[in-house]
Amino acid sequence: MLLTKKSVELLAPAGNWETFVAAIDAGADAVYLGGKHFNMRMLKSDANFDNETLKKAVEYAHAHNALLYITINNLISDDELPELVEYLKFLNEIQPDAILIQDLAVAQIVKKFELNLTMHASIMMNSHNNAAIAKLKEYNIRRVVVSREMSLKELSELKAADPDFELEYFVHGDMCICESGQCIHSGVLFANSSNRGRCMKACRWPYKIMDEATGQILPTKNDGDYVLALKDMCMFRNIPDLIQAGVYSFKIEGRMRSADFVANIVSIYRHAIDAYVADPAGYRINEDDWKNLFDNRVRDYSTCFAMDKPDNQAIGYSGKREPRFFSYAAKEADLQCDWLEAEAPIKDDDNAKKPKLIVKAATLAHARQALENGADILIVGGEVYRPNKPWTLAQIETILDEAHAQNVSVIVNTPRTTLKDQCGELEQLCRDLNEIQPDGIMAGNLGSAAIIYDKTALPVFADHSFNLFNHVATQFMQENGISGATASYELPYPQVRTLVENSSLPIAVTVHGNVEAMISDSNIPAMNLDYNPLVNPDFNDRHFALVDTVGGKHSMRMDQIGRLHILFTHDLCLLPYIEKLQGAAAWRIEAQDYTPEYTGLLTKTYRAVLDGTLDKNEALEKVQAATPRPLGIGVYRHKKSY
Repeated sequence: MLLTKKSVELLAPAGNWETFVAAIDAGADAVYLGGKHFNMRMLKSDANFDNETLKKAVEYAHAHNALLYITINNLISDDELPELVEYLKFLNEIQPDAILIQDLAVAQIVKKFELNLTMHASIMMNSHNNAAIAKLKEYNIRRVVVSREMSLKELSELKAADPDFELEYFVHGDMCICESGQCIHSGVLFANSSNRGRCMKACRWPYKIMDEATGQILPTKNDGDYVLALKDMCMFRNIPDLIQAGVYSFKIEGRMRSADFVANIVSIYRHAIDAYVADPAGYRINEDDWKNLFDNRVRDYSTCFAMDKPDNQAIGYSGKREPRFFSYAAKEADLQCDWLEAEAPIKDDDNAKKPKLIVKAATLAHARQALENGADILIVGGEVYRPNKPWTLAQIETILDEAHAQNVSVIVNTPRTTLKDQCGELEQLCRDLNEIQPDGIMAGNLGSAAIIYDKTALPVFADHSFNLFNHVATQFMQENGISGATASYELPYPQVRTLVENSSLPIAVTVHGNVEAMISDSNIPAMNLDYNPLVNPDFNDRHFALVDTVGGKHSMRMDQIGRLHILFTHDLCLLPYIEKLQGAAAWRIEAQDYTPEYTGLLTKTYRAVLDGTLDKNEALEKVQAATPRPLGIGVYRHKKSY
């Protein structure tokens, strides 16, 4: 690859005008910034740009040979859609060089109104495979900020399959321990969603690690309790690796940082990039620039997933370099919510039609219990918590035969994250399912949905990991062959009601189960305890929990792919308000962390409530008597997600 000054873009953040000008003066090729609404930095009222200043910024950037990208990279609720349409029309007038998006509704609106806006897919879209890229290109999306869990090797393979598509990669700044777009802890607990620019950073809390079998708090091999506190990304010492891997845009995080701080980082990366492009063979790291960068760091540094899977050296266990704690541990919602009692139920256009009862089953034994006790639809396969084993084709075929004998449908689930290797596995699964013929396949991300739609004639369903927040996003889904979806777990009841009432796509609402607050590619127990896969491979079959400072126990579960699922302290239970959800297309039970017997009990209980043969208060007593964790209403304690 022959390099020129156009081979790499240095992309800088700006939260105010002073920082914006400083970034350009320091050598940024492009700047990204947000308006007063619809972006991922909404916690500071004095940050971001009003419309008049956005127009001025576009003009200033272009006058100084720089590009300007405007972020619309948060999820959009239905009540915000009219304002979003007007905002997009305004951006169409001032013509930034691109807008950065997360919500599928934005792409749908841009297409509907034929707006001349180039789009980039935010890291919050969790784009990590070529099938997703191919689909996004159909909507004038010309760049993807790739998942931070992707190594440069994986990124280079992504690039090789589509050399003309631009890849953007975070090279410096604050990173998350959780997969992008898949952390709902802040949104559920505080109604300040990490997917809507208001993350309260529960990953920066101190936690103890507990053995769930014994209840014992375990000693760890690291110095401190901030076990999820990932260090800042710093790729300064790996400039050649980034360029040779095919990274086009070098993205610096830090829209809330000062002008001097941003300008210093930009100038250091500018010098390094220019030096390598000018003379790759003679390039050497400028150690004076490195010392400057290191001495002015916020947290300590890591290369995160770029070079290899991070170990415990990537975590700031002591917490001493945390610049700010946005929140502290708080107790999750219980079942009581006075205002919710007075809320109107979801309108039901067909009063004679009851919601379907869906049960996500961990194993064949779980599925049989759900089948025997009244489930209408079974979800099987996908990510399975160890020590349970992943579903085999033979088991899927067995439960399919048994379910069809009772007129019950079976949907086969797939992992929410599908890198290149998992995409190959998914294609083979699609081939095999064409023979078995289940009643549908559930996708965890846009790329998976595209693969399933292309490789089978089976109905495609969108899992909750799509973060469905509004009915326009369901139009995008329908346009791309999706037959049904599950509402986001961050949507409070009034917003769920609006979504269901306005969507022409059937929407399932999860009414009970173990809900994941985060999913991470880092094995937190293994990074803190005595684990060697060649000595004690059964370690990942053990159940551990994170214990926060108010005593909440967050169960941790490892799946067969090696991803860690961190659960809420309370399992979701909407029985006290269940009559309000009669207008949903389906009630969904998440039972992948239960025993087969408890799965059967839940199915039987909700079936009886659905059929009107059991009072909801009696049902709640039965469920509470056997629950493995406390019960709560999750995000339904809040009236609105912010």
